[in-house]
Amino acid sequence: MKIVLVRHGEPEWVRDGLNVDNPPLTERGHRQARAMSEWLAGEHFDEVHVSPLLRARQTAAPLFAALGRDERVSHWLEEIRNPIWHGTPQAKAELAYQEERARPSHERWEGIEGGEAVRDFVARIREACGLFLAERGVERVDAPLPVWKVQDPDRRIAFVAHAGTNSCIVSHLLGLDPVPWEWDRFVIGHASVTRIESFAMGDGHSFGLTRLSDTEHLAVVDRTW
Repeated sequence: MKIVLVRHGEPEWVRDGLNVDNPPLTERGHRQARAMSEWLAGEHFDEVHVSPLLRARQTAAPLFAALGRDERVSHWLEEIRNPIWHGTPQAKAELAYQEERARPSHERWEGIEGGEAVRDFVARIREACGLFLAERGVERVDAPLPVWKVQDPDRRIAFVAHAGTNSCIVSHLLGLDPVPWEWDRFVIGHASVTRIESFAMGDGHSFGLTRLSDTEHLAVVDRTW
């Protein structure tokens, strides 16, 4: 089984010095999205899903067009929910993130005040990912090691989502314990392509990370984080 995880292109988080909630892509972000779609257009996917947030949908739009498919939104792919900062000064969000990074590691599970707790976000993605895969015949074997039953090893699925969402999916499939800094454990660039592939063992399948944050399809000046 092959799973392709695409991160959205560069978003316009700040406009005229003010924070933007659910931002659109920048001009460079649209270039990144087009390059990504050209890179993946020749591949076969049984399913392609996109997060409901605007930056992900704009990134996925050229890919759906290149593959000749209608948009397929999966709401469980939504990134961690930030506080509502729209229209406030850029410095407000910057200070909140600085304070969050300065906390002791165990306190980072709380997340940013007014937003979704990191523990809730990680649990949300892992549970939803498990349910999504179970509907497709992929279930964790009752064993201490990360072994899975995979009904259709030839199935190929692509997700266009976010750094946090994609990192949680990677950790879940590899059998790693969650941490409240998934975004830093797997550093994933804008419009990058991450690939996971299952491999057979004597008692099932496990998943291997075959490519992390591939940006070879992007011009050097368009490689952003």
